Amino acid sequence: MTRIINPLLGLLLAILLLRLGLAAVLPLADTTEPRYAEIARLMAISGDWITPWYEPGVPFWGKPPLSFWAQALSFRWLGVSELAGRLPSWLATLAIVYLVYRTRRALHPRPHTPQARDAGLWAALIFATTTLGFMSAGTVMTDSFLALGTTLALASLVLRLQGAAPVWGVLFFLGLAIGLLAKGPLTLVLTGLPIGVWVLSTGQWRRLWQCLPWRSGSLLTLALVLPWYLLAEWKTPGFLDYFIVGEHFKRFLVSNWQGDRYGNAHDFARGTIWLFLLLASLPWGPVALARWRHRPDPDTWQPAAAGIGRLVVAAALTPALFFTLAGNILWTYVLPGLPFLAVLATQRPPRRARSRQAALAGVLLIPMLGVAAGGWFAWHPDRLKTEKGLIQRLEQRPGADLAQLTYIKAAPYSARFYSRGQVRTMDRQTLTRRLDAGDLTGLSLVAVSNRDHALLARLSELTPPLDRNSRYTLFRLPRSNGDATRPARAGRMHYNASEPPLAAGTPPTRTEPTDRPSHANTAG
Repeated sequence: MTRIINPLLGLLLAILLLRLGLAAVLPLADTTEPRYAEIARLMAISGDWITPWYEPGVPFWGKPPLSFWAQALSFRWLGVSELAGRLPSWLATLAIVYLVYRTRRALHPRPHTPQARDAGLWAALIFATTTLGFMSAGTVMTDSFLALGTTLALASLVLRLQGAAPVWGVLFFLGLAIGLLAKGPLTLVLTGLPIGVWVLSTGQWRRLWQCLPWRSGSLLTLALVLPWYLLAEWKTPGFLDYFIVGEHFKRFLVSNWQGDRYGNAHDFARGTIWLFLLLASLPWGPVALARWRHRPDPDTWQPAAAGIGRLVVAAALTPALFFTLAGNILWTYVLPGLPFLAVLATQRPPRRARSRQAALAGVLLIPMLGVAAGGWFAWHPDRLKTEKGLIQRLEQRPGADLAQLTYIKAAPYSARFYSRGQVRTMDRQTLTRRLDAGDLTGLSLVAVSNRDHALLARLSELTPPLDRNSRYTLFRLPRSNGDATRPARAGRMHYNASEPPLAAGTPPTRTEPTDRPSHANTAG
């Protein structure tokens, strides 16, 4: 019987669909996912496609808008949900998987043979089942789009060097545009350094110039990217200074940088990025290192003529090398190197039965762990750092109004997302002062951190807790004398489904009580 589908392709599709299923059932957990999802939601309802808004009235200057465009469109087409928010990253990962397949197949001595096809599928499987590759495929984040841009650019160069069609030369510059609109000028570093290493070590300047349409391609990149950067600065002056100088220099050169408007700076020991690379690439990082140290199999790996192997190695290691001396880092920074690490890991594809069994076990390790962890959290969602369960239970209570819900100190991003921006915040001192004065006017539902034992005890004297999760306890406060029959709605962010949509391009606005503090300064 003719084989209908390659078993490796079937396994790859099953793993990718499994990851999509997990993306549909797991709630958004603080801090990164609901923060970016809320920015995309605000973009979707406001119709402002130029400025991402961190919260109504506060522009988000930390990232370009490509990922928010994709997520906002997904919300508009599919409705606001976890799956809609995560689908763009999954599609970006799907494209990266294909690029890994094409790159590895092109490096085979006989790229049109079944052996070359299998080598490409092994590389795609390895990338899709690294720890970070599997996780990033179903998360609301910008890094997947950065990785798509850098992978498209560098893979296009490899394919052109191997004789692929000229259209890949155009795709090189499209990859640069994607990266510049997803993460910014860092794209030029992550693509420029590997190319520089390759051309300096091989001296093939003429070939580099000839295989890519530098003039027309550069104009294409500028035409796709420059208009948004200029419009963003025109619409919210100060963007370029914060984004270019702050996010691309001070963030990495200044330990515990205090200029971050949207989160806390991270201060890790120098060189920690290599530990992140090891964790992110498990279980395949050591395999790739072993393959690199030994001579590759000439029957399955033949890029020596143009020194392309050096380009692939440099592409795999550039993110870790670039961030070696940076302390303000996250483990997602190594994601752009993982596609090429997967290519290196298949310099000697498994042939013997025992080797194939070990490779299959490695392929299944992270997905099975992901299913186990995802299933447990789907069954126990309150164990995650998310307010979804508490807000959903509150909505089911008769007469409940999310506009009455006030978080003390700061509202988690997940509370803002799942309440559609209706929750309020109040600083602790203001609440204490009003409790002392017996003035509970406008206060109905109050969520207090479970770590604030003193305030929890004081509120428990007034009323028993209404609900709680792993982080917050919810109280329904008794109404003070003279309180209106209907609680005050000051502070409501006007974005529920019953209200008319904002005109396209109109920045979100809000009304809020004067005791609301500035936006939450949480890590992410």
